[in-house]
Amino acid sequence: LHFLYEDPQLSFQFLTDLTAVHYPAFKGREIAVVYHLHNLVENFRIRFKVFAPIEQPDVFSATKYFEAANWLEREAYDFFGVNFVNHPNLRRIQNVDEMDYFPLRKEYPLEDQTRIDKDDEMFGRGGSFDFGNRNEDGSPRTIPESL
Repeated sequence: LHFLYEDPQLSFQFLTDLTAVHYPAFKGREIAVVYHLHNLVENFRIRFKVFAPIEQPDVFSATKYFEAANWLEREAYDFFGVNFVNHPNLRRIQNVDEMDYFPLRKEYPLEDQTRIDKDDEMFGRGGSFDFGNRNEDGSPRTIPESL
């Protein structure tokens, strides 16, 4: 980051966005911090990722170079648990302090498997999508060849 910011030929001195992504399948590098930088003089843009293990997701803070990184890093901490080393005020920004988990990590099932009030056919699991295209005897309704 220092090189991209300080090098006079590159001069990526505008932070467009910063976020995080959880890749559970990438063992040892499950958390990625994604930086979107912009060289305003040459109108070049670059996106790069810094990976960290989920057990210790430490990434150096970009606040030294970009003031806008302050809240963006706090948001990535709040939702993904990224520990931005040397951040001036790393604490939750949107979620309550009592939360003991990071809600955007892919550590939870997408659905509650204990629910019995949902119709699996509506989610494409079992059954079929005939939408009334069946005869009274249950056989599939077809288009007559004479049309």
